Amino acid sequence: MAGPVDTRPSDGPVTPPAHGTALFTLMLLGFVLEGLVLSAVLIHMVTLTVELVLGSSGLLVASLFGPAQVASRLVNMLFGKQITQTSLAIVAACLLVLGLAVLTATAPWLPGAITFAILFGKGSGLISIVSGTLPLVLFGKHNYGARLGWVTASKQLSSAAAPFSLALAFAWLGGLPSLWITVATGAAGILAFAAIAVFNRRDRLRASGVGKGLIEV
Repeated sequence: MAGPVDTRPSDGPVTPPAHGTALFTLMLLGFVLEGLVLSAVLIHMVTLTVELVLGSSGLLVASLFGPAQVASRLVNMLFGKQITQTSLAIVAACLLVLGLAVLTATAPWLPGAITFAILFGKGSGLISIVSGTLPLVLFGKHNYGARLGWVTASKQLSSAAAPFSLALAFAWLGGLPSLWITVATGAAGILAFAAIAVFNRRDRLRASGVGKGLIEV
């Protein structure tokens, strides 16, 4: 009779139990922070175009977001096997932050706003994919539904709070300072995903060292 089949994802080891809580917390934190950035910007897109004096060009900028989102998903479908899901989460978060930083630094320059729409749209498309795949890669299929539920609930809570928070920031601080705070929030999300990558790399190196020791013995 055949033995049990290993159904774990192939692009990385399932997280050791000792690191499970830490990595799960980091993963939730990353998704919450990027969800804050994404929701705040999308809900206040019209307000941003007015605040940054983009005028009617804001309509062009907003119209580029959807195609960029679709394009990122298409590229991931074609070439996604070449990159781990942890790395993809970092890339997605970096695209969100970079796009918003370009907008904040160059407004009201139209090419900068167009660059923002393309980068931010690509980041949004990728983060929506990796929010479902990263828990599976890190922790395997066991309790995957529960973990995905935590991720979804956390993102929904942050998405609900983000528009209100950015509106208050606009009222108290003005447009550009509020956007730089949002950039910093997204950068913190990048650090959370990068910490996950560091944990995983350390585990792989440790496992490799153990394997070599067994061979030498």
